[in-house]
Amino acid sequence: MTIFWHRRDLRTNDNAGLFAALRKEKDVQPIFIFDKNILEDLNSGDQRVLYIYQHIQALKKAYNEQGSDLWVFFDQPINVFQQLTKEHKVNAVFTNRDYEPYAKLRDEEIEKLLATQDISFRTLKDHVIFERNEVLKGDGTPYRVFTPYMNQWKKELAPFHLKSYPTEKYFNNLNQSKEISELISLKEMGFSDEQTQDFPPIEASDKIIKDYEKTRDIPSIRGTTRMSLHLRFGTVSIRELCRQGSKNEKYYNELIWRDFYQMILEHFPETADKSFKPKYDNIPWENNEAHFEAWREGKTGYPIVDAGMRELNATGFMHNRVRMVVASFLTKHLMTDWRLGEAYFAEKLLDYEMASNVGGWQWAASSGVDAQPYFRVFNPTSQHEKFDPEDKYIKKWIPEYGTSKYPEPIVEHKKARQNAIDTYKEALK
Repeated sequence: MTIFWHRRDLRTNDNAGLFAALRKEKDVQPIFIFDKNILEDLNSGDQRVLYIYQHIQALKKAYNEQGSDLWVFFDQPINVFQQLTKEHKVNAVFTNRDYEPYAKLRDEEIEKLLATQDISFRTLKDHVIFERNEVLKGDGTPYRVFTPYMNQWKKELAPFHLKSYPTEKYFNNLNQSKEISELISLKEMGFSDEQTQDFPPIEASDKIIKDYEKTRDIPSIRGTTRMSLHLRFGTVSIRELCRQGSKNEKYYNELIWRDFYQMILEHFPETADKSFKPKYDNIPWENNEAHFEAWREGKTGYPIVDAGMRELNATGFMHNRVRMVVASFLTKHLMTDWRLGEAYFAEKLLDYEMASNVGGWQWAASSGVDAQPYFRVFNPTSQHEKFDPEDKYIKKWIPEYGTSKYPEPIVEHKKARQNAIDTYKEALK
């Protein structure tokens, strides 16, 4: 038997690792593990777990229709593989690569276990177009600035990189199941099966991609594809989305940013919780708890910031333009450590992906790769006036806006801006 381990690739179509397993092996048994190491840190109502569960149900049905099955486990991965190798003669394990620090440590542990039994552990590239060392500078070092990386990315791109893997051609190599296993319930794992947040459609709109430059910065409308959730969990193929997105260069470049941040996290895993520019860890953050609470609750007195935070808390989503504004406000106006904001987003965002989230927060805090200079501080009022001039977005999320119930600003923009610039300048001497 050969195992194919689904992780951040919850689909059967255009799946690099599944394709490789099915093409090379017979009796391929797909599995999925609800990883206790990850789930134990989540609250019982976390909608991401429900989203995954719904797609596991769909995956299981798809395999059942092929006469096979998806085996689903709720445990630590090392325990699952100890059990599988004890109960079955496993020849090989295939999976798609995951680039986050925990995932890499987990995979090293699994690979060592399998090696003791002469079982090969094959990992494939599926989550990105180009990974760690595939787009490098001429001297062999990683890019630290996006634009030259993007240019080289486009030079390296060949039709093969965007071609789909035809997994369906080899479905007859799936392990055939006489009995269908029972799927563990969410409640058995300690999670709610109540859906409280909407999940965006899994298809990207051609119209949104076509009009992307005109609509991407307007938070009051559906002007972005909202595909980040599906890319995060691999319910859509990045190759498929790149083929579709190539019709608009601006949108296409956003997908390249995603590869860029994944590459940075792989080369510099310490940046998950340390500044990419080490001297920026010398900044004396104020970390005022009352200010941080006002930011979290959307009660700072700055409408564009508050609307964004309320949207996040209610829906698990925040418009990308607003993400930049609220991150800049927390790190510059409130002088709060970017790691606190990053952790809050990690808790709340449906589409949370470490590489992009850390990259975005360090960009806002000026401590990251290709970040804005420290003296650039977004003015939340002018951002409001520019991108929501008719207050449509503001009024949707702040019903008390314009009344005495809406709070006064917790800091004054000019003073806060100058304080941030002075503090950064002194710390970076």
